[in-house]
Amino acid sequence: MNRKYLAAALLGASLLAAPGLAQAQTPQDLTTIGPVATDFQPKKTAWGDPDLRGTWPINDVAEMPVSRPDQFGNRFFKTDEELAREQARVEQLETGYKKEEDEQTIGSGHWIEYQAGSRRTSMVVDPPSGKLPAMTPQADAVYRAGRSSWTPNTAFDWVTDFDSWDRCVSRGFPASMLPFRYNNGIRIYQSPGYVTINLEMLGSRIVPIRSGDPKHWPKEVEAWLGNSVGHWDGNTLVIETTNLKTGDSATRNAYARNGSPLNMATRGVPAWNTIPTSAQAKVTERLTMTGANTITYEMTYADAEVFTAPWTIRFDWTRDDDYAFYEYACHEGNVQVRNYITASRAGRLPQATAEELAEEAGGGGGR
Repeated sequence: MNRKYLAAALLGASLLAAPGLAQAQTPQDLTTIGPVATDFQPKKTAWGDPDLRGTWPINDVAEMPVSRPDQFGNRFFKTDEELAREQARVEQLETGYKKEEDEQTIGSGHWIEYQAGSRRTSMVVDPPSGKLPAMTPQADAVYRAGRSSWTPNTAFDWVTDFDSWDRCVSRGFPASMLPFRYNNGIRIYQSPGYVTINLEMLGSRIVPIRSGDPKHWPKEVEAWLGNSVGHWDGNTLVIETTNLKTGDSATRNAYARNGSPLNMATRGVPAWNTIPTSAQAKVTERLTMTGANTITYEMTYADAEVFTAPWTIRFDWTRDDDYAFYEYACHEGNVQVRNYITASRAGRLPQATAEELAEEAGGGGGR
């Protein structure tokens, strides 16, 4: 957990007025959203590319849902009254955090952060409904048959019953670019011909910059974060990603080897982390500096075998070069996969056998 950042994340801050959160300003029409502004002229690197280098944690959009909740109807933006209620919740949580610290009874504490100030009602900007399109019947069947530690009533027998995030391999893509409840750091490095996107949670992306033919890998070659190739469209970095890991029909869980394109730990997405990824999946990202300390991130996902239509999300990144990355030591001491399997198998034993094993494990018989 990034305690340096979290210690100062909420205290004494009114995020309704936070610099860099352009979306917190009140638009005249709450039901429309304009194109991304492209009039800002960013600094250039020594070799002439727009300079995106810096640290861009996305904690401040962690409470923005991907799909729009029904309560907001056809609005892309919240009212002032809705934002005020969110700010009141922030202040209530701040009091709870301080009480835990004073009493030295810290529970979830700052592991889970809530930050108000996001004017937007959802990340999805297309379809205009603000909601993800439906899955195809075939993909929906695979999704419902999938297995992970998040699926209900799952019998766990082997590692193939867990998703890639359970096993500390990958959050999947583009899920890795969306906020979680913590470890939301993103850091950009640049060198001539390359942009590297370092993710605090499981992964780094090395993106070659090419004009013309992107020259993606052969279709048989797959990777957890896919094959990303970038080019500049004016001052906007455009990244096209293909060759994402698809399922392995040789395993009991047909999609054990792919990461879900969306994680249920990001608000407003389908549950379970079992959305499939087909060989048709393509992700197009656009990173545009809209101010000295703001990047607007826009991403379009298309997979005709899984979703009935492409969908596009958009949200802002805010610079915080004081944000410190720490090691995300996910797998060290990760006993949960084995514990899930052991507990699941024990739960399916006849009651008498389970009691005998429990007595033996507890040192019964005077041992």
